[in-house]
Amino acid sequence: MISRLLKRMLGHLQSIGESIFFLGDILALIFRGRIRWRDVLDQMYEQGVQSIVIVMLTSFATGTVLGLQGFITLQRFGAKEFVARLVVLSLLREMSPVFTALIFSGKAGAGITAELGTMNTQDQIQATRVMGVDPIEFLVVPRFLACVLVLPALVIISEILGMLGGYMIAVTQAHLTGIFYIHQTLEAVGYIDFFSGFIKVFFFSVIVGWICCYQGFFTQGGATGVGRFTTNAVAYSYIAVILSNTVLTKIILTFWG
Repeated sequence: MISRLLKRMLGHLQSIGESIFFLGDILALIFRGRIRWRDVLDQMYEQGVQSIVIVMLTSFATGTVLGLQGFITLQRFGAKEFVARLVVLSLLREMSPVFTALIFSGKAGAGITAELGTMNTQDQIQATRVMGVDPIEFLVVPRFLACVLVLPALVIISEILGMLGGYMIAVTQAHLTGIFYIHQTLEAVGYIDFFSGFIKVFFFSVIVGWICCYQGFFTQGGATGVGRFTTNAVAYSYIAVILSNTVLTKIILTFWG
C-alpha cells in the first residue's frame, strides 16, 4: 500500500512538472510571436459558439434569482432600494467571473481536451512532428490563446444579462422605477469593482486553457482515455478556478478593499 501511494504521489509530481514546462513552452511561443492568428480566430468562434447560449441563460437566471432573493431579504429591513447595488456588485466581483469560467471549462474546455485527446490517440500529433511542424504551435497555442481572449468577452455578456435579470425583478416585483435602478447601479460600481472581476477572469482563462490543453495533449488509452482525460480536465479546472478565486479575492480585498 505504501509503495502504491508513493508511486502515485511521484506520478502526480511528475505530471505537475510536465504541465509547468508545457505552459512555459506555450508562453514562449506566444512571446516570440509564433501565433497562427487565423487558427486563433477560428477557435475563438468555435469556443464562443459552444458557450454563449448556456452562459446567457445561466447569467439571466442568476441575475433574476439574485434580484428576487435580494429584494425579499432587503425588504425585511426596509432597504429594498439597495437591490440594484446587491445585484451589480455580486455579479461584477464574484458570480459572473466564476460561473462563466466554470461553464466555459465544462463546454469549450471539455471540447478542447476531447479534440486534442482524439488527435493524440490517433497519432495525428505525432504526424505533425514528422512533417516538421511544432504541434504545440500548430494545435495548442491557438486554442490556449482563444481561451484567454474569449472568456473575458463572455463575462461581459454574463454581467449585462445578469443585471438585466435583476432589473426585471426590481421593476416588476420591487416596483422600483427603471431610471432609479440604473442610477443606483452606476452609482454603486467603482473602478475596483469592475476591474477586480477582470483580474480574476484573466487568471481563470489561463488556468482553464492550460489544464484542458495539457490533458488533451497528453491523453493516453484510446477512446476510453479520451473520456477519462476529458473528465479530469473539467474536474481539475473546476477545482483550480474555485481555489484561485479564493486566493485572488483575498488579495484584492487586502490591497484594494
